[in-house]
Amino acid sequence: MDKSPVQSRRRPAAAKHPARGPRTDGANTRTLILDAARRRLIEQGYASLNVRDIARDAGVNHALIGYHFNGKQQLVLAVLDEVNTRLLERQSRMYAEPARASQKWRQACGFYEEDLQSGYVKLVMELMGASFHDEALRREFTPRLLAWQSLIEGAVDSFIAESGVQLPVSARAISAWITWFWMGMEASMALGIPEEQGHQREALDAMAKLLRGAEGADPPARKRRKP
Repeated sequence: MDKSPVQSRRRPAAAKHPARGPRTDGANTRTLILDAARRRLIEQGYASLNVRDIARDAGVNHALIGYHFNGKQQLVLAVLDEVNTRLLERQSRMYAEPARASQKWRQACGFYEEDLQSGYVKLVMELMGASFHDEALRREFTPRLLAWQSLIEGAVDSFIAESGVQLPVSARAISAWITWFWMGMEASMALGIPEEQGHQREALDAMAKLLRGAEGADPPARKRRKP
């Protein structure tokens, strides 16, 4: 039986495509967003941060920022956490080494120069400034900042215990001196105050000399733990 003209013009059925499986590049997308957000934070600051700009830089749809980070605030905290965790671990390893306090101070100064170059110092200053007028951000940011003071207090405690030195002040007070000295210095350098006016590096070098003079000829021996 002959086919009708309508039947002869009927298009062949489209080939069926296999169903797409779940995407496996979520981690890569997250990394792209974090990298773009970190660059924007360092270059433009928190106040100018826009999720659409970040998405464009990362080459992703801006809705993915909400999917991965639930908004701007959690995104900037994730940016901080990614770097903060790594640097806290780096500092902990350095403090655990059997070296003089003056040597560790010098090493900390070297780390600081690296952190200036990487933009980490400016990133912390940006989030600190934003926290003054954003209570929700401040609640999240402050414990991350205090983690540094806690780390330094532990290092001071260890030094006092291992050296046997008798001090008229607490390790808490010494750790506060160190922590907030560094924070103030970092703020001054983030503001662009030059060495000729701020004397920041001169102060760092002076502290190393004071520590070296207080150590004497021999490095403090580590106390052996009782079995």
